Amino acid sequence: MARASSEVPVAVIGGGVVGVAVAHALAGRGVGALVLEAEHELARGASGTNSGILHTGFDSNMGELETTLILRSGELRDGMLANAGVPVLRCGATLTPRSEEEARNVAAVAASARAIGIQVTLRDDGVLEVPGEAVTDPVAYTHALARTALAGGAEIRTGARVKAIRRDGDGLALGLDAGDEVRCRVAVNCAGLHADDVARLAGDESFAIFPRKGEFFVFDPPGGRPLERILLPVPTKRTKGVLIFPTTDGMIVAGPTAYDQDDKRDWAVREQAREEILPRAVAMLPALEGAEPVASYAGLRPAGRHGANYVIRVSGACPRLVNVAAIRSTGLSASLGIAEYVVALAAGAGVALGSERSLPAAPVSPIDAPWWQRAAERA
Repeated sequence: MARASSEVPVAVIGGGVVGVAVAHALAGRGVGALVLEAEHELARGASGTNSGILHTGFDSNMGELETTLILRSGELRDGMLANAGVPVLRCGATLTPRSEEEARNVAAVAASARAIGIQVTLRDDGVLEVPGEAVTDPVAYTHALARTALAGGAEIRTGARVKAIRRDGDGLALGLDAGDEVRCRVAVNCAGLHADDVARLAGDESFAIFPRKGEFFVFDPPGGRPLERILLPVPTKRTKGVLIFPTTDGMIVAGPTAYDQDDKRDWAVREQAREEILPRAVAMLPALEGAEPVASYAGLRPAGRHGANYVIRVSGACPRLVNVAAIRSTGLSASLGIAEYVVALAAGAGVALGSERSLPAAPVSPIDAPWWQRAAERA
């Protein structure tokens, strides 16, 4: 039997929030991208198992690519959300120091936030208020981007795992598990945990990804009182620590951990996670004392080995491949900025862009269950 073949300007490998954001941004420049997602639905990886926090970048480092793209995403987000039908809880956040050393660190964070243009208030008691922090349903957010991209001419295939990449004239040919082939001018590798595996298919061994497990516990609001804001700990260089945040459907979530592992398919919540999270959560929100979680889940963040972070570049081994890798916990927040950045790289790699255009509003399709419930069912 002859192998089925299709041809598109851009193939986006990975249907998480970054992959569909890239398709969305390409549609806005008149380029019809094809998203190839290995799972049978979108946002099954890190995109659907995180905190859902839309981060302002207030604690990010000036001059880093990650910071630049978070800030740019914040500028683009309101326009995207205007007709998207995505739930967003604009609750703000507070960061409370618990020692003199932490108070000094919080003051430094406040100064850094102001330097990059983020509105914050440092109170007399040392508490930092960040009014721009918000929470969404990350699965609904991903699907909203996908709907708009589809309305703008993109295509999405699920159950489409890329197993081979070869050069094909002035483009690439991607071999899929099902035996068919996709030919494209440029491929964009947004495969999350498996971005290094995809890059190796094209002969690129310039980076490696490992899973950093973040575990969360979900609670009913104590006394039926919803949490009014995100409660943040003082961050360290390695992790933002255990935080507590409300969900868009009224629950309270505490987490995450930051457990480095090698197995990219181990989504189980470890027994130790309770002791790593619950005492810290109670210290921040005493009303959780004695409360039993109603659910738990784990997310696997695609961390880069040797400190690599935000590896977004044209492959040195394959100039028709754009890698978008090691996008850790801020991928949801930075997705729109990442997508805009990637579109420019794709243009440099040979994709012809049209003029910027507004995409048609797409009908809203409600998600069957809140993201945390879907994530808990996977754990």
